[in-house]
Order: sequence, then C-alpha cells, then structure tokens
Amino acid sequence: MLPGTGSDAAFVRTAFQAAATAAHWRLRAIEPEPDDLVAGYRRALGDAARDARAEHPGHRLLVGGVSIGAAVAVRWVLDGGSDARAGAAGREAGDSAGDDAGVDGVVAVMPAWTGAPDSAPAAVLARTSAAMLRRDGLEVTLDGMAATSPAWLARTLARSWRAQWPHLPDALEEAAAHRSPTEADLAALAIPVAVVGVTNDPVHPVDVAHRWTSALRRAAMATTTLDDVGREPAVLGRCALDAWTRVTHP
Repeated sequence: MLPGTGSDAAFVRTAFQAAATAAHWRLRAIEPEPDDLVAGYRRALGDAARDARAEHPGHRLLVGGVSIGAAVAVRWVLDGGSDARAGAAGREAGDSAGDDAGVDGVVAVMPAWTGAPDSAPAAVLARTSAAMLRRDGLEVTLDGMAATSPAWLARTLARSWRAQWPHLPDALEEAAAHRSPTEADLAALAIPVAVVGVTNDPVHPVDVAHRWTSALRRAAMATTTLDDVGREPAVLGRCALDAWTRVTHP
C-alpha cells in the first residue's frame, strides 16, 4: 500500500494493519521518497511484488494506495508492473482476473481525480502547500495548517512532513502534476478493485470514488466519513475489506 501525498507508511499501517490481519493478509506499507515520489513508488511496488512472489509463491497479490498512491498503483498495474506473470487467482479461475501485471486485485482509497489534475481540490492544495513551504518554511507552514485542520490530521502530517523535509515541496508539486488514470484506463483493468470514498472530504471528493467505481469492470465501493477517519483511521481498512469482499464474493 502506497501513502497519499505528504503522508507516510506509519499512517498506512494505522489505517490498514487491523483489516489486513483480520483477512490474513500480509501488509507491506511503502515509505515515500519525496525527492522522487512517483518513480520511487513504482520501484517499491516492483520490489514488493518480487519479494511477495519469492516468499509466498502461489498466494494472491494485491496492490493499492491512498489518494495519489491509488493512482500510481493502478497505473503501475496497467503498465504491466514488474513482469507479465499472471496472478494466482487468474490461474486458478482460468479467466482474466489475474492478467494485469501478475496482480490479483487493487485497493483504491480516496482517489483524488481522474485524468489530468487541472483544478482538482487535492492538486490545488498540494500546489498551494508547496508554495507556502518554499516561501515560509516548514514550521510556519505547519503552524498555519494546525490552525485550520482537524487536530488528528495536523498531528499526522506534522510527523510525516518533518520526515520528508526538505524535499517535501518537490513531492507535493510532483503529485499535483501527476496524470491519474482516465475512465478509459480504469475500464481496461480486468482485476477486482476495492474502492473507498470519504463522503465529506473536500480534498478527495466522493464523486471521484463513484466515477472510478462506475468506470471499472469489477469494483465495489464502501464509504465512511472524515469524522470517522479522524476518530479511528482503521475504518479505512475495514471499508477496504468490505468492498473487497463484495467485489470478490458478489
């Protein structure tokens, strides 16, 4: 699982470890490389996939992420991933379920936009935050964010932003320019996809999650609220597991 822009592997573990344990999945949370965000994510997916196949041959492999992490994971699968080996589920079922990069499924949490970023709220926020960081520095920007953001989000990002400084503005700008999969791209994905939307998140509009779900061939969507995520980030993992169960056992 890939974190969102400015986030980190610690948040991924907080959000998804409990659900992964309940489903008997082994979670590998990827740490971002802020000076080479997208390429670093793609390298990490390739390394994780090779390790998983070597350590657990025949087991199913899922990839995914939050926000830009979801977009990068889907693009990596569409581009063939690290090799062209069909996934275990596809081999067992004899259909196309595992034909995408040797991956058996995707978990897409809070997708931020489809296609070009343009004026998507997440892209605008990333560009604005990068400009503030370059102008005012890290601590002043964090203070401003803490004054206007929910306390849990300010605490989470303060940790990850400090760890990614001084390359954080580069990562934010790269994310804000990233072209997400289009609806046609999503329709080309044959494997099951679990989508999670947050209904009152102004940065990741739930309409985007609905568009992704509608465009995908095999998808189910579960939703939660921003307040619920703030109280317990593990709700994202439970939603992902619920959507995965419904798409794979309709």
